Amino acid sequence: MASLPVELLFGLYVGLLTGIVPALISGSLGFLFRYVTGVSVPALAVVVLAVAVAGINGGLLGLVDPAISQSPRLLVAALVVMMLSLYAHSQGDKLGASFPRRFSIAKLRKQTLSTDVVDFVGGIGQVTIRPAGEIGDIDGYPPLPADLREELLGGSWRFPADLPLAELESRLARRLRTEYDLAAADVAIDARGRATIDAAPPSGGLSRRVPPGRRAVSIAALVPTGVTRGERVVVNVGGTGDHADGDRDPIEGTVLSARSTPDESAAVAPENEPVTDGGEEPAAARPAAPTTTGGEGRITVAVPASDAERLLRADRGQVVVRPHDAPAEFELLSVLRRTGKFVESITVRAGGPLADAVVDPRALREEHGVTVLGVRRSSIDEGGDRWTFSLDAGEQRSPSPGSASPREDAGAVLAAEDELFVAGPAEAVARFREVMS
Repeated sequence: MASLPVELLFGLYVGLLTGIVPALISGSLGFLFRYVTGVSVPALAVVVLAVAVAGINGGLLGLVDPAISQSPRLLVAALVVMMLSLYAHSQGDKLGASFPRRFSIAKLRKQTLSTDVVDFVGGIGQVTIRPAGEIGDIDGYPPLPADLREELLGGSWRFPADLPLAELESRLARRLRTEYDLAAADVAIDARGRATIDAAPPSGGLSRRVPPGRRAVSIAALVPTGVTRGERVVVNVGGTGDHADGDRDPIEGTVLSARSTPDESAAVAPENEPVTDGGEEPAAARPAAPTTTGGEGRITVAVPASDAERLLRADRGQVVVRPHDAPAEFELLSVLRRTGKFVESITVRAGGPLADAVVDPRALREEHGVTVLGVRRSSIDEGGDRWTFSLDAGEQRSPSPGSASPREDAGAVLAAEDELFVAGPAEAVARFREVMS
C-alpha cells in the first residue's frame, strides 16, 4: 500500500477524472431549472446526483483496480467530486438568474456605456468619446485631407453618460458634420467609449449655405473686426464708379465668409496680457466661432438675385454691420432668470398624476409654488386650439347656458403627451417635476 501523501494525490487525480461529468450535469441542471422555473435546485439533491454519477465511474475503476475501494483515495475523490458539483451548480444557478428571457436587436442597441468610463461632475455623469484607430473613408466620397484626418484623430467630445449607444452615435455624427462641415459621417461606439469614425470631406460647403433665391457674391472692402458667419450687413457701392441712381442704394445681405488682413502697425496690445512665472506658456483662448481680425480683405455675402449683378459691377464696397436684436422670447427668459424664476415644460405621462386631470393654477401655486403659463396639446379636435393660455382667467368665467364648466371651457383638462409649461424658483420647479413625473 502506498504512503498517505501518495494516496492523497491519487485521490485528487481520481476525483478530477470522475468529477468532470457530474460537474457538467450539475451545472446544466442548475441553469435549466433556475431559468425555466425561477427556483434553485437544492444543494443536497445536486450532491446525491453527482455522487451517484461519479459512483458509476468509480465502480468501473474499482473493477480495474479492486484496491481503490479499500484505500483513503476513495474518500478524497468523493470530496473532490462533491466540491466540483456544488461549484458548477452555483455557477449554473447564477447564470440562469441573470440570463435574459426576452431580448431583441432593438434592446441590444439600447445598451449604455460601461460605468468605468463615466466621469461624475456635480452628480452628473459625463463621458468623453475619443476615436479608436484610424479615421476611415466613406465609399462614394473623396478621401479625407491629411490635416483634417489628423484633427479628427486627435479630437475628443463629451456627452451625457446615460444616453444609449445608438443615440451617442447619432449625436456624435451630427456634431462632426456641424463642427467640421463634413459631407457625411458614420460613427460606431463601443461600451468603452471608443469611436470608430468614417467621414467624408466637405463638398459644396458654400453653395449649401446660400438660401434659395439668393446669390453669393464676393467684394473687396474694409472688413470690420469681429465679423463672423451669419452676420447681417449692408454693403454700400455708391460712389465707386459711374452708376445709375438705383445702383447707389445699399444692399443688405448675410455674411457667408470673410477674410481680412489686419494692420500690424495699428495693433493695440491687450492691457491684461497673462504672464507666467517661468512655467509653461498660457494656452491661447480658442474663439467660439471664426471671426475676422479687421482690415483690408474680401467678404462674401448672400444677397437677393436682383442685387447680385450690382455687386459684381462694383470694384469695392463699404461694409456696415447691422444691429442684431435678441428675440423677444430670449429677452423674456433672461429677465425671468435674473429674478430667480425658471420656465420648465413637463410632459404629461399616461397614467401619471397629471393625466386626465383639470389644471387648477391657484392650487398648484399654493401647493407647489409654481405658476402655470399654458398648455400645449399633443392632439387637437377639429376647430380647437393647440395652445391654451390664461387658465386663471378661464376659472373666473361664469359658464354660459348649455356650456361646460369654466375649467372645461378653458380647455384645462390634460391628456397624455400634453405639455404643461410652468414657471417658478428653481427648487420649486425641480420639486414639481419630480412629483409629477
